[in-house]
Amino acid sequence: MNLSNLPKTVETGKKRLGRGYGSGVGGHTVGRGQKGQKTRGTMPLWFEGGQLPIIRRTPFIKGKHRFQVINLQPITVNFDILTKYFEDKAVIDSASLIKTLKISDKEAKRGFKIIRTGKLEKALEVNVPATAGAIKAIETAGGKYTFSK
Repeated sequence: MNLSNLPKTVETGKKRLGRGYGSGVGGHTVGRGQKGQKTRGTMPLWFEGGQLPIIRRTPFIKGKHRFQVINLQPITVNFDILTKYFEDKAVIDSASLIKTLKISDKEAKRGFKIIRTGKLEKALEVNVPATAGAIKAIETAGGKYTFSK
């Protein structure tokens, strides 16, 4: 083994700031530039230049449910998933989708919606919301759509 066969080191060491003028980043300003806010200390991540931060503006937003997420979209289930996980003439409702697809209770609160993507090859009885095209495809495959609001 000699020096030409040694592997190259990829990682560079951490800069040690403020350890004298000989270190290259020591002495007067220690690599922070000349003047200004960032040279004198750290600022919080949420600092917005002095304006009222968003965390303090939220109490002024009107409405009862101002902290809730707006418009939770339902979980979309396509025909490929239905043919893969369900047997012929199976009843598909939200409970069976939660159990089969292993969806958490928190996620299941969003609800489900069947969309027409892929190919439906089994006759299924569907009892969850679906798009108009999906309902048509379910009935042409020999299945039944029984969802009502």
